[in-house]
Amino acid sequence: MTVRVVLADDQTVVRAGFRALLDLTDDLVVVAEAADGTQAVEAVRLTRPDVVLMDIRMPGVDGIEATRRIAADRTLDAVRVVMLTTYQVDAYVFEALRHGAAGFLLKDIEPDGLRAAIRTVAAGQGLLAPAVTRSVVEEFARLKAPETAGAERLAVLTDREREVMALVAAGLSNEEIGRQLIMSPLTAKTHVSRAMIKLGTRDRAQLVVLAYETGLVRAGER
Repeated sequence: MTVRVVLADDQTVVRAGFRALLDLTDDLVVVAEAADGTQAVEAVRLTRPDVVLMDIRMPGVDGIEATRRIAADRTLDAVRVVMLTTYQVDAYVFEALRHGAAGFLLKDIEPDGLRAAIRTVAAGQGLLAPAVTRSVVEEFARLKAPETAGAERLAVLTDREREVMALVAAGLSNEEIGRQLIMSPLTAKTHVSRAMIKLGTRDRAQLVVLAYETGLVRAGER
């Protein structure tokens, strides 16, 4: 299957570099480029890509707002946005995850890592680098108290779904959750999917953020 990609970065040389890497791969194709958030949203609506590589800091409409607009458009539910950043621990990354990004990548990622990450997200496997993403969420979750309405928001979940959600926040894959709770990976995936539907989250990244924001898990806990 060919994975269709939109590149959004205000630096022409960065876009050219990523395009050159992806053009060398048969199953990855760049269908559009954008120099700011407004162009990115327009390109996504026009081309319906599988994955968007979105720079966080762009002039005018930045990557966070562009991601929010894409995530809010129900016709674009299949589109996965991956943020590009220079810093591993970045408040902007945290905001992007809250607003619908599926994960993030450092701009100095190795070519093979970039291609593998795009395929991972396109395949619907969700969160990139769980341990790293968790460290970002934890870092900024420390700065704010859990939502007072946290218990009410999670009341729609069964006990098992809540337990699975906590393990997703710990960075576990469906296979690892299955081993820990003595269930098949498919059953674990089903619980994750049901929790996402009930809570209105796009993917595992937002499930992790929500787990911290509602106090289901707390920074520093294992």
